[in-house]
Amino acid sequence: MSVMSGDPTIGIHDLSFATTQYVLTHTTLATENGTDIAKYHAGIGQRSMSVPAADEDIVTMAAAAAAPVIARHGAERIRTVVFATETSVDQAKAAGIHVHSLLGLPSATRVVELKQACYGATAALQFAIGLVHRDRTQQVLVIASDVSKYELGNPGEATQGAAAVAMLVSADPALVRIEDPSGVFTADIMDFWRPNYRTTALVDGQESISAYLQAVEGTWKDYTEQGGRALTEFSAFCYHQPFTKMAYKAHRHLLEHGGHDTDQAEIARCVGPTTAYNMDVGNSYTASVYLALASLLDHADDLTDQAVGFLSYGSGSVAEFFAGTVVPGYRSHLRSAMHREAVARREDIDYAKYRALHEQAFPVDGGDHPLPRETTGPYRLAGISGHKRIYEPR
Repeated sequence: MSVMSGDPTIGIHDLSFATTQYVLTHTTLATENGTDIAKYHAGIGQRSMSVPAADEDIVTMAAAAAAPVIARHGAERIRTVVFATETSVDQAKAAGIHVHSLLGLPSATRVVELKQACYGATAALQFAIGLVHRDRTQQVLVIASDVSKYELGNPGEATQGAAAVAMLVSADPALVRIEDPSGVFTADIMDFWRPNYRTTALVDGQESISAYLQAVEGTWKDYTEQGGRALTEFSAFCYHQPFTKMAYKAHRHLLEHGGHDTDQAEIARCVGPTTAYNMDVGNSYTASVYLALASLLDHADDLTDQAVGFLSYGSGSVAEFFAGTVVPGYRSHLRSAMHREAVARREDIDYAKYRALHEQAFPVDGGDHPLPRETTGPYRLAGISGHKRIYEPR
């Protein structure tokens, strides 16, 4: 029998995501590098990847994702902004402070940045829930924004992507109530990392898959020991998706580990609706599991009062499994059309343009380096001057 604890009436009140100006299809990538397209479409389950314009980064995407949330709810109750990323733009200053400025949020706000590979946004969500539990009149803006980047020709290149998700965490949420307990797991594993002196990540692909599946087992073990739900109580599962086929692999592993039948149709029913956006956007690191939630809410049949499982994995590694229950009336609060438009509006680019953007880097001399106007999004990175990044509304 499941034993739930804590306050079950705090969770995700609103959710919005944004992505980039450009998109590179995997067909274009496969044509360039001579790969059989089936390796991408069927093998890893990816069709395209979002590519930032020269004047886009984690801040511009984050502000674009959060602006509709602020427009709908106002900022009067938001006293905290938590920005989760593993592609930070500064070693000291939180990227969320730039977002705070772009959105005109009140000065009476705390802003912090959290990092632990792709797990950071879940840490931010749990941090936010604790703050709201302490004061139910407050709301917390949680933002996850990342650009996944590997060296050209690297096996991870086809899994690149970029997106930002903004979530408003509140008492009496309109979308998903987040439950206690959580199952957590940490192991010191060098499966994926990016030293300070590198602009692209290092990854051991097979080690990373193995570490992910080890974390699935570890979090589930802890979750059940903490008195969580039975596996059969869940209607859907949102997994971190470095590539969408990993979600299927992870769910199959969880079922096998729990002694359950691994029926392909049932796995597809539980996981398939969560992959629609990630399939086209690519890996968005911290945002990935919540992009999966957006996809689930936008594409699945009625989920009212249904339990959803979340498996958040961050290489290195830290992971967490927790449950949420979808709130009655949630569909009237969704941004499905806006989300689909964010994916559809991207401009298809050729490999030469992608390569030029991939290799773009600011000089480090502290001089004035303006950027061309490329993005048609609401915010842009205007350039750098005196080692300072300059952001502006487009």
